[in-house]
Amino acid sequence: MKLARRMEGIGTETAFEVAARARALEATGRDVIHLELGEPDFDTPRHVSEAAADALLNAGMTHYTASTGIEPLRAAIAADVLRWKGIETSAERVVVTPGAKPIMFYAMLALVNRSEEVIYPNPGFPIYESMAAFVGGTPVAAPLREENDFRMDVAELASLVTDRTRLIVLNTPHNPTGSILTDEDLRAIAELAVERDLVVLADEIYGRLQYEGEPLSIATLPGMAQRTITLDGFSKTFAMTGWRLGYGILPEWLVPAFSRLIINSVSCTNAFAQAGAIEALAGPQDDATAMREEFIARRSLIVDGLNAIEGLSCRLPHGAFYAFPNVSSFGRTSGEIADHLLYDGGVCGLAGTAFGRHGEGYLRFSYANSRENLSRALERIADSLARLQQSGRLASARTAPVS
Repeated sequence: MKLARRMEGIGTETAFEVAARARALEATGRDVIHLELGEPDFDTPRHVSEAAADALLNAGMTHYTASTGIEPLRAAIAADVLRWKGIETSAERVVVTPGAKPIMFYAMLALVNRSEEVIYPNPGFPIYESMAAFVGGTPVAAPLREENDFRMDVAELASLVTDRTRLIVLNTPHNPTGSILTDEDLRAIAELAVERDLVVLADEIYGRLQYEGEPLSIATLPGMAQRTITLDGFSKTFAMTGWRLGYGILPEWLVPAFSRLIINSVSCTNAFAQAGAIEALAGPQDDATAMREEFIARRSLIVDGLNAIEGLSCRLPHGAFYAFPNVSSFGRTSGEIADHLLYDGGVCGLAGTAFGRHGEGYLRFSYANSRENLSRALERIADSLARLQQSGRLASARTAPVS
């Protein structure tokens, strides 16, 4: 039996594979500090869970909903993006999906023909490249470089645009580097999109976790409302990863296509979870604010700690909850260093190459973990890298000791 050829073009998220390896190591008795997954370590705010439970147990929200989401949630999202992003929209332009990834997938299915190009940030969330290839498009990497604070170089971006370019993917604040695009960057990209008649997929899932300046959504810039798909969701801001709730703000002309794709794939999004999402947006924001403040404190702890370790350097991330230290001084690949830290030091991070070839020389550590665990992880990283420098021997799954 053979798989369809299209399966050759689909990738994965390495974070889940690495997490499985770390759990296997733990099963042998080793203690592992998990810094690999992009998941807040907080519980969903209680009032959100209670709203969903009430909808399930008392309001009868156990049935199909409209494919694009229940109207009260779509209206709440429209009000929320006006408040936080300055995007003037209507409930009719909001599409609710089970997680935010479907917004990426539907955008590429609806817009990208075979051999048409999708420009995406590299290093970047690996699903951009994977989905572009899977639908038959051509992924085109826009390198993010440390000397440019891991921002897209707008002149270089413009040079990558061809007559076959259909879509530009932006992610700000950015995973894995924590960078943000400046207002000047976004205005220049908007001008390029209008001039070349391109659609922009603006991944703003970490939008409320930008730590400096006021966030600017590219959809609010001249000429962009009708050519921008704004992606967001509830996982990061409200610690609702397991709820699988995302949404897109779409131009009117794209809503029917997305609706048909939803009907053909998932029918609709969980009904009572949508009730919880309304409460997340319209209810008290104290928990979301407290989580954000805690991430800021953790950011200082981990970045200062990484920069104090011989051989490491780490730029201050401006958003999200990831540190992206440079490990190139050790003369080993990112994958080798990541494996060494797992099997020698008991710290699970990700190689920069999990986010594309331009991530070579870097690691990603999620600081969605307690300050106590982050401090322990920093001690282990320092000790493990010191052992590597002294002995020159890399630890791996094959050489890892069993406790």
